[in-house]
Amino acid sequence: MTLSREHFEELTKRSPDIIVGTDRKGRVVYFNDGAHDSLGYESDEVLGEFVGMLYPSVEEAKRVAEAMRGPEHGGTGVCNTLETEFVARNGDLIPVAISGTVLYDEKGEEDGTIGFAKDLRDILQKDQLATLGEVAIGLSHEINNPLSVIVNQATLLENDIAQLAGEADSSVENERLDAIRREVGRITEVVDRLGEMVEAESYETTNYVGPARMVDLRSDERKRHEPDPRLAGLRILVADDDEGIGRTLKDLLEVDGCRVEVASNGAQALEILERERFDLLLSDVVMPKMDGHELYLRVRADYPDMPVLMMTAFHYDKDHIIKRSRMEGLEGVIFKKPVDPERLRHVIVESVGRG
Repeated sequence: MTLSREHFEELTKRSPDIIVGTDRKGRVVYFNDGAHDSLGYESDEVLGEFVGMLYPSVEEAKRVAEAMRGPEHGGTGVCNTLETEFVARNGDLIPVAISGTVLYDEKGEEDGTIGFAKDLRDILQKDQLATLGEVAIGLSHEINNPLSVIVNQATLLENDIAQLAGEADSSVENERLDAIRREVGRITEVVDRLGEMVEAESYETTNYVGPARMVDLRSDERKRHEPDPRLAGLRILVADDDEGIGRTLKDLLEVDGCRVEVASNGAQALEILERERFDLLLSDVVMPKMDGHELYLRVRADYPDMPVLMMTAFHYDKDHIIKRSRMEGLEGVIFKKPVDPERLRHVIVESVGRG
């Protein structure tokens, strides 16, 4: 089938892109439906007018004309995806990318131009949303890590108050600690909602491979902690690049009689495992040098009987570290920071078979 001129004109007329043709004097001689839809002008408002009316300034119109005739944007007489702006009928500036060519008559003299312009608004908006999504991911991580420290320290402080108060009334102090926990919970909910918005835009993270459980780490009720005798004597290795989280988890678990070592990354965790035996590994998901997935694979190969639990400050599995670990057989509970101390203790007891 040969594409006739009539068919070609019908295609360009109905194209969603902005297509504008001019004569040798720069007057608009062609204005398609896509141009009308994007810019809002009726054809009779534009046809016969100088094409400069579509640009924010005469200088910008000249810049585009020079680019079309110079060699820098695809060769003399053509222009490929040159970014500029058009002015809509209502005064809005529309970002576009123009691809155009100069038309010549049978004598080789310039006879006009034809330009195809892509409306960039949707593309730029998606780029902005993607950038905001990356910011949200980093923000979630940076907020959840210190929240974990606050929750752990509040639990340790509660234990200290109970010991110092003895039989005295410490209800006021405990109410203040509960208030801190409530506010931490509120912040966590805000971060979660932020992550959910990013997730709905471009990521799928609800379902993991295998029997995964994402633990809701906020508790509705907080009770004064009594050391759990089932944890006494357990040797636990914590791998986390956040020094505050590693330190507070160590303090928290040592209250229950655990012996805890802290590694700042996966590589250091392996060095510690080479010289000492542990009952359980509690690892962060995202770490420098060696992430949680790489560490899990090494531990599974060298210490197949050691339970592994993972923690993450991210709202979802951005780099598929957890998902890849699930595919390799990880069965441990996944904790989302801030980690609830009581639930952490309960899962540790289950994982080491002391339940």
